[in-house]
Amino acid sequence: MPSIDFRTLIDVLGTVAFAVSGASHAIEKKLDIFGVLIIAFVTSIGGGTLRDMLLGDLPVNWLRNELIIGVILGAALLTVFIKGLEQKIPNTLFLFDSLGLGLFTLVGMDKGFDAGFPPGICIALGTITACFGGVIRDVLLNQVPLIFHKEIYASACIAGGSLLLLLQHLHVKPTLAEIICIISIVCIRIVAVKYKLTLLPIRETKHPS
Repeated sequence: MPSIDFRTLIDVLGTVAFAVSGASHAIEKKLDIFGVLIIAFVTSIGGGTLRDMLLGDLPVNWLRNELIIGVILGAALLTVFIKGLEQKIPNTLFLFDSLGLGLFTLVGMDKGFDAGFPPGICIALGTITACFGGVIRDVLLNQVPLIFHKEIYASACIAGGSLLLLLQHLHVKPTLAEIICIISIVCIRIVAVKYKLTLLPIRETKHPS
C-alpha cells in the first residue's frame, strides 16, 4: 500500500475541511445539489488557485491533481447526506472552517518556502491560501466575507505562520513545528470567537438625537 507523505496528507485534510465548510454554508442557504458542489469546490480551491497564479505555478494545482477533485466531490456529497449532523453537533461548521484555516495556511507557506521566498511573503501566501476560498464562497452566497469582519480571522493565519517561523529558527523538528502551527491557528480562531476578541476595538459613534 503506497504511503502518503505529510504534505499531501495536510493538503487532503485541508481540502476536506473547506469542502465540508463550503457545502454546509450552501445547505444553510438552501441551494440545490449543483449549488452545494460549486460552493464546496470554490471554497476548497479558491485560495490555492490565487496562490498558484501569483507564483506562476501553472496549470494550478487542482488541474494537475485528480485526487483533489475527487476529495472535494466526496466530502461535499457526504455533507449533503449527513446534513442533519451539524444540528446534532454544535458548531460543526465553524470547527471545519477553523481547521481548514490552519491546514491551508501551512500548505501555502510550504509553497512559498519551496519557491525560495522570504518569510513575510511565505506568511502572505499562507494567508491567501487559507482565506480567499472563503471570500469567494461568501461573495457567491451574498454575505460579507469573514475576512472583513472585525473578529480575528486572517490575523490568526499570520500569528500561526509567525509561530512556525519562530519554531523553525529554534530548530524544532519540522513536522512537529507544522503541527503546532496548525493547532495554534485553530485555537486562536476558536478562542477569539468564544470570547469575542477582536484585533482592534471598534468604537461606536453616538449620533445626537
